[in-house]
Amino acid sequence: MSIAFVFPGQGAQTIGMGRALAEAYPAARAVFEEVDAALGEKLSALIWEGDIQTLTLTENAQPALMATSIAALRALEAEGATLDKAQFVAGHSLGEYSALAAAGTFSLGDTARLLRVRGQAMQHAVPVGVGAMAAILGLDYAAATDVAARAAEGQVCQVANENDPAQNVVSGDREAVERAIVLAKEAGAKRALMLPVSAPFHCALMAPAAEKMAAALADVAMQAPSVPLVSNVLAEAISDPAEIRTRLIEQVTGQVRWKTSVEWMVAQDVTEFWEIGAGKALSGMIRRIAKDSVTRNIGAPDDIKAAVEG
Repeated sequence: MSIAFVFPGQGAQTIGMGRALAEAYPAARAVFEEVDAALGEKLSALIWEGDIQTLTLTENAQPALMATSIAALRALEAEGATLDKAQFVAGHSLGEYSALAAAGTFSLGDTARLLRVRGQAMQHAVPVGVGAMAAILGLDYAAATDVAARAAEGQVCQVANENDPAQNVVSGDREAVERAIVLAKEAGAKRALMLPVSAPFHCALMAPAAEKMAAALADVAMQAPSVPLVSNVLAEAISDPAEIRTRLIEQVTGQVRWKTSVEWMVAQDVTEFWEIGAGKALSGMIRRIAKDSVTRNIGAPDDIKAAVEG
């Protein structure tokens, strides 16, 4: 049995996430305190007592979800289940930064600051209303790619997320994404619907954000991860800090190849996936990709006790 630790992306945020961990484990509370100090604000108060609209703002959601994931990992470590039990780490979009913080590539404070920059850069790369994203359910990757290509008509329309065998997300100019929804339904999609996001992530329109992340990543200290990272854009493991930096920059405009990443890990004999942090979205995707895999959610004190005992 081999285990991969996987870290969720944007959309998993909820008010109150991580609070029970912080109350039960001093090491988890210390994570939120360190992130607050790194950002110069009480992000923890927003996470635990704020309103969901403010938490969902990209610049808040990204460091908040990372903090919750690392708090869950610290609580897990306090019970004796350390990261060296994992063969790989991986994360969905911003979750890749959580994975790298977990594996020691970035310090916790640097990760929080990078994600604040990333969230702001992605939010401001495209004027509000110009871009959009849509989920296409019931078409495979090849069919979704064909739909996106036909919908573009000179605008940007790309598959942004390859999530599982029948769930893909397209991103780009709003008019092109609207055309993709119509074409997807004509191609036999069960559903095709706009996503409630504030910008068109993981497509060519994010080029200004990629430039900002290149500058931010150039100035931050990096170490080789203690556990290899399965890269979103490559869908295979990497450990060299210079390559990790390059792939993180590419990830801003590139695809999140989650389905292929999970399939690659399974081919390396990973049989169990532990989703570290808020929500259960990745576990659902993994079960649809690799039906024989075991998934565990590590987001609350009871989850940690069950995982350690298991």
